Amino acid sequence: MSPRSIFAAFIAAAFVLGTGCKSIPPKDYTLFRQHIPKSILVLPPLNETTEVEAPYGYLAAVTRPLSEWGYYVFPVAVIDHFLKENGMPTPGEMHQIPLPKVREILGADAVLYITITKYGSKYQVINSKTIVWAKARLVDTQSGLVLWEGAGGAEMNSGGSGNIFGDLIAAVITQAVNSSTDQAHNLAHPAASVLIMAKDQGLLLGPRHPEFGKSAPK
Repeated sequence: MSPRSIFAAFIAAAFVLGTGCKSIPPKDYTLFRQHIPKSILVLPPLNETTEVEAPYGYLAAVTRPLSEWGYYVFPVAVIDHFLKENGMPTPGEMHQIPLPKVREILGADAVLYITITKYGSKYQVINSKTIVWAKARLVDTQSGLVLWEGAGGAEMNSGGSGNIFGDLIAAVITQAVNSSTDQAHNLAHPAASVLIMAKDQGLLLGPRHPEFGKSAPK
């Protein structure tokens, strides 16, 4: 997938969230503003899909938008290794760690719990659709309060050109390429950005962002 295609998917997904959901009111950020975290621990996501690579593909993608949004993010690979070495080999077990322990051992202000609900490509003769979707909640480690909950993602469709024979050949080639390059893995980056940055639905800007203190993310 080219950078241009990824960018287009991001814009399409952001547009859906920003205009297709006008009936959804802005989130109540009262608790968030009262407990603004400086540091966030992102645990490996739970996986509700059949794609085994989904959790770590998404985990690798979500760090950048969080950092760009003004938060210190604990190195996800280091944390994953540390937790596995300490008897928690799966995301499900990691999500059960008591918050006081997280704060005591790692010093994180908040934990981001992510669940992947859709991840992968589906093919229908000459058409294909790749989708990455996740839901998440941000929890304060000191109070246990849920500061934010949200859901979002990105989707990319590829249709036929009208030439049935050419489309069939292209579909076979596309499916082979998708299986080797993992389109969903590439789409995870814009999907994670939409989840974190969507206007009136994503996280508030963090303390490290130059525009920290604005009423809502742009």
